[in-house]
Amino acid sequence: MGIEDIEIGEDFDFEQMLNESFENAENNSVVDGVIVEISGENVSVDVGQKVEGRLHISEITIGGVVKYKVGDTIPVVLTGTRGEKPSISHKKVLQKEKFDSFVKEHAEDLENVTIEGKIVSIKPRGGFIIEDDNGCEYFMPMAQSYLKAQGALGKKVKAKVLKINEAQNSIIVSRKKLIEESKVEKDSKVAEFLNTDGPINGTIKKITSYGMFVDLGGIDGLVNYNEISYKGPVNPSNYYNEGDEVTVKVLSYDKTKQHLSLSVKAALSNPWEEIRDELEVGDTITVTISNFESYGAFVDLGNDIEGLLHISEISWNKNLKNPKDLLTLGDEVNVEVIELDVDKKRLRVSLKNLQEKPFAKFTKEHKVGDIIKGKVATLTEFGAFVTLGDVDGLLHNEEASWEGNVKCKNLYKKGDEVEVKIIKIDREKENISLSIKDITDSPAKRFQSTHKIGDIVKGTIKDLKDFGLFIKIEDNLDGLVRNEDFGPLKPEDIEIGKEIEAVVVNIDTNRNRVRLSIKRLEQQQEREILKSVNDDSSMTLGDLLKDQIK
Repeated sequence: MGIEDIEIGEDFDFEQMLNESFENAENNSVVDGVIVEISGENVSVDVGQKVEGRLHISEITIGGVVKYKVGDTIPVVLTGTRGEKPSISHKKVLQKEKFDSFVKEHAEDLENVTIEGKIVSIKPRGGFIIEDDNGCEYFMPMAQSYLKAQGALGKKVKAKVLKINEAQNSIIVSRKKLIEESKVEKDSKVAEFLNTDGPINGTIKKITSYGMFVDLGGIDGLVNYNEISYKGPVNPSNYYNEGDEVTVKVLSYDKTKQHLSLSVKAALSNPWEEIRDELEVGDTITVTISNFESYGAFVDLGNDIEGLLHISEISWNKNLKNPKDLLTLGDEVNVEVIELDVDKKRLRVSLKNLQEKPFAKFTKEHKVGDIIKGKVATLTEFGAFVTLGDVDGLLHNEEASWEGNVKCKNLYKKGDEVEVKIIKIDREKENISLSIKDITDSPAKRFQSTHKIGDIVKGTIKDLKDFGLFIKIEDNLDGLVRNEDFGPLKPEDIEIGKEIEAVVVNIDTNRNRVRLSIKRLEQQQEREILKSVNDDSSMTLGDLLKDQIK
């Protein structure tokens, strides 16, 4: 019952009200009458001297069936007159019998009797008529009901007898008295529970998703699902059944709301205190996988304590998405304690700490210069991470191709298999650097197969920098002419796109670079001219230079 159901009206004189309801009664005498007609909802009864009274058909109907027929004799009570005809009632005769039986049964302790019945009628601003399973009727004044008239019809209620009126065969009851006495009794019992520091035995009355109600000898209390186990919030139906006996401890009592809070775990020894001096960070313990969540698994130590095995602590494999991929409910595993806070009841463990680090295993089996296969795991602006078993290596954009300004995200997609070369292992930072360039011929190396130092090449001026100019020799291969190698070429005469000749002075196949010199081209041409002079004495040096100038 909520407080919104309570409606307290003005009290009044019950005796006076009942007397008024019978103010027209002559003598309430009982006589035998004969049914002379049943028509629609009315029943005509001859009560003697050819005088007929009238009953509503409901007074001789039980369970929807009319109990009597025309010609039957039934007892009726004369309650007064209505015009020239007597007012009669068959139902009041039956009620009189039930009233007498009730009084006889409870004569010695009438005011301590509690009745239970259904509200069958409501008298506006008056009260409620209650009928029990035996058909006995009771009157409950509105002020004694703690009920609203709206929606009360048909409701089952309990009430306590206030008084009886033998002259009017009426029993007055009070739900208010029953509730207030029950409240006082409950407060008294709860006070005893609160003064008792020890555990109390009870019976589980009802189990819900948020806890369970326990009956402590007529007083119900709630064990919240947080108060069942030291593991934390649990589903009570996984531990108990309705009707089970359970030991609890009283936590608190809200007298206003009549709410009694109980705890099962408070009645047990605290397992966290038991491990305070027995367990510490770094210890290895055997646990059982007890539950799964998206973020990891819970492990049971076997003494009502659960710890968290976060998904990041299950494996060194960073791509693990679901703990169920590696673990099974009920598995026994060895783990390392990585965090323990007894006061906060917090325990975190690690499975991967007891396994060899993938990086350490990888460096035992591989070295710089090894060529291995892997799969592209992640693509970024600066390169790609390639999975090499249980570790990842970085393939930087600059190491993905000999072609300049090319990014990995434009060359590969996630999941692509690639062959790479290990070019660096940083054991301190546990980083692995990879290269694809190193296992393919550079454009400079291909150039070297067809050219040598001193060869004269032609190219197009591509770019001019402060330190020199770049000449495009082949696809993906530029030659650099530094300022000091310009020779007769003046910076102001340089035109982008103009074809020019130079001499190869260095080929760096690893860095894909070629050094060129225009100055050396001039020197080389001068040597060739001198050689020609020596070979043809009839031609003068001036003639040769004149031809070269042309």
